[in-house]
Amino acid sequence: MTKRINLKAFQDFLNSSTGGGILLLFCLALSLIIANSPLSIPFNNLLNTKLGFENENIHLNYSIAAWINDGLMAIFFLLVGLEIKRELVEGELSSPRQAALPILCAIGGALVPALIYAVLNADTDTHHGWGIPMATDIAFALAVISMLGKRVPLSLKIFLAALAIVDDLLAILVIALFYSGDLHYTYLMYAGAILLLLVIFNRFGVKNIWLYLIPGVFIWYFIHHSGIHATIAGVLVAMTLPTTPDETESPLEKLEHALSKPVNFLIVPLFAIANTNITFQSEMLGGLTSSLGLGIILGLFVGKTVGIFAICWISVKSGLTKLPELAGWKHIIGVGMLGGIGFTMSIFISILSFDNALHIEEAKLAVLVGSLISGISGYLFLSAVGKKDAAQTSSDLS
Repeated sequence: MTKRINLKAFQDFLNSSTGGGILLLFCLALSLIIANSPLSIPFNNLLNTKLGFENENIHLNYSIAAWINDGLMAIFFLLVGLEIKRELVEGELSSPRQAALPILCAIGGALVPALIYAVLNADTDTHHGWGIPMATDIAFALAVISMLGKRVPLSLKIFLAALAIVDDLLAILVIALFYSGDLHYTYLMYAGAILLLLVIFNRFGVKNIWLYLIPGVFIWYFIHHSGIHATIAGVLVAMTLPTTPDETESPLEKLEHALSKPVNFLIVPLFAIANTNITFQSEMLGGLTSSLGLGIILGLFVGKTVGIFAICWISVKSGLTKLPELAGWKHIIGVGMLGGIGFTMSIFISILSFDNALHIEEAKLAVLVGSLISGISGYLFLSAVGKKDAAQTSSDLS
């Protein structure tokens, strides 16, 4: 009987909207503990251990950390790409009227943080990190707003999900355009030829998922060697998967469902463990008040809140869009705060931004601090708004 209860509790955890966020938080804490314990050196040695093979034609011999960041994260980006395409075809982004508000707010929520960082880091050796505070972590942000339950309208959760998906698309474009190395056009041509094959499969109605995934592995290999970051391959492959605008389960939706739990409960937690193992040093605390640290923290907390709210206000007041159902301006401020939870994508861009190890560690710490401030502030603010609305409703009824 106890085993059944434990199994049911575990299944409920896996199926809950907050489960991935809770596990991610646990892995974050575990990584920090390991990094500041005697296990730090052997753990880093493990991450630097090389796996794979290579010869004169094929080079696939990388460290475990590289396999996580370039290999497993390509699967994460594949899932993100699937979510983006589904939303474009049949979800909140499927019509101009529905898509306008989250798209505009995502753009505002990306540009203002980047501008804050760029201004604070102009003419410094950390200026290249302007993309770090642009991103919103879908798993964490949705986990936090889900914990609010009925204290916030359902439409607000849908709005945040759509905004975060567009935000991810913007982050992907930024990585592809600004955080990739020198281009090798031969490899890009190989990848492009295979991608064209997948597009042809789609046009002819091929629905076997493996006929997209197996060529997708080769696309990943060629893009990895082309100078563009390998994770972009996941998004490109996702865009070729066939889907339908109705309720019929398509190959895209089948793959999305299949990947959801492995990505949220294995790949992203592994990424967190491998990349938030920050060994605290006295000089790093000073880094939080440096132009690098302030650019990230203020970008995430202030920039996201101001960018999302300002664009929302302008677009609604101009009549271009309207607020989510039952949501008010205070709700938009709270969503803006939650948008400042950068974590996964922000840490990922931090790794791509700098060659200096100390800058990377300081950036990671600033991302954690900025995300923590944003998450706690957003939760408390929306919780207070929800309680006030509930009290007002109760007073009106009486």
